[in-house]
Amino acid sequence: MKPLDPRLDPPEADPEIADTDVRRRQRSRALVMALLLGAFVILLYFISIAKMAITG
Repeated sequence: MKPLDPRLDPPEADPEIADTDVRRRQRSRALVMALLLGAFVILLYFISIAKMAITG
């Protein structure tokens, strides 16, 4: 009986292909996290500037 979730299937026969796929997913996840972190830093920067302008 096959599991309902395809992520629970055993890895592919060729470990190099599986490794390449894992690295690609890790890279894309890291890129998304870097972009989110950068957006958060920019948001905090503009909030700080706005607070300084108000209390000025």
